[in-house]
Amino acid sequence: MTGFDDKLRLNAAEIERALDTLLDAGRLAGPGEPPARLVAAMRHGTLEGGKRLRPFLLRQTAQMLGIAPERSIAAAVSVELIHCYSLIHDDLPAMDDDDLRRGRPTVHRAYDDATAILAGDALLTLAFGHLADHGTGGDGALAARLVVELAAGAGTGGMVGGQMRDIEAESAMLNEIAITRMQAMKTGALIRASVRIGALLGGAGNDALGHLTAYAEAAGRAFQLADDLLDVTASAEAMGKATGKDAEAGKQTLVARIGVEAARRHLGTIVHDAITALTPFGTEADTLREAARYFATRES
Repeated sequence: MTGFDDKLRLNAAEIERALDTLLDAGRLAGPGEPPARLVAAMRHGTLEGGKRLRPFLLRQTAQMLGIAPERSIAAAVSVELIHCYSLIHDDLPAMDDDDLRRGRPTVHRAYDDATAILAGDALLTLAFGHLADHGTGGDGALAARLVVELAAGAGTGGMVGGQMRDIEAESAMLNEIAITRMQAMKTGALIRASVRIGALLGGAGNDALGHLTAYAEAAGRAFQLADDLLDVTASAEAMGKATGKDAEAGKQTLVARIGVEAARRHLGTIVHDAITALTPFGTEADTLREAARYFATRES
């Protein structure tokens, strides 16, 4: 996995630099000057941490289809802005009420609740503007399609809707199918959007897009199931955030429903599904295959 790990680290460093450059008061100016406290909170919730897995999937998909890495970085940054906004809001007292994220105080702890809400709102808004302006190198029709794709993955039928279903599940028993559907929205939808945006940047036809979508949906399920397992088995130090909170909050997960060992077996099946979906792409998709395996074996 050394070669894969190097690719992951290189991508994370490139995304970090791009985010650092973007999240500058001068670049964020509009009709007025951005408040310094707001920009600082946005930077706190975005920089200095994170594996940047969604940008990695986007860029690797685009690269497999012939797009140079520098041409996909703006779209990848846009996806990461959505992800970071969601973490800031997830950590709020009204949501998961977390004090740590990536080993540091969460934004509402480092600043305050209102600033954290506004920082998340600002990142969400910035993501779509950045994607529309810089994500496609001037192809307006493609930019519109990518914006729609990101909105679908992040919105009411995707990530935000999944978060709502997660909250509702605290007071209503879900079966395994309902849990899987909820997690496919809450976590899987943005992973799906990342791969699809990379595919669309690469000019994928309907058949290729269908295979890559199947891969992304399986990869998203693998990521969430592995995350649920880590919440049960990993330490807070390894994770950089509190663990065991799903059980405390009464969150409904497949791990809680079927147990750790059965969940691990199921995880292996999901990873196999993800890898199988990439068969038409041959060895060109090896990095995406490794990404699916990494989702299942990561330790934080």
